[in-house]
Amino acid sequence: MPNTASAKKRLRQSEAQRLLNRSTRSSLRSQIRRVHDAVKAGDSETAQTEFRRAQKSIDQAASRRLIHRNAAARTKSRLVKLIKSAG
Repeated sequence: MPNTASAKKRLRQSEAQRLLNRSTRSSLRSQIRRVHDAVKAGDSETAQTEFRRAQKSIDQAASRRLIHRNAAARTKSRLVKLIKSAG
């Protein structure tokens, strides 16, 4: 446990940030899953709109360093490839 006032504050801040990151990461995964589900259902129009939303979420997560920028690029690339292959 922290002893100094600054360490106690840092603990409070890191806990709040951890919960925020957890929520954001969960919604990001849900958005990516929606794209996969739309492709699996064969609905290309829905897949495109869900991909645009997912792309925005991925970019925001990468800019806040929630995920690495290369991981964001890789994920977007794989989603585009999935949508194009479904055709």
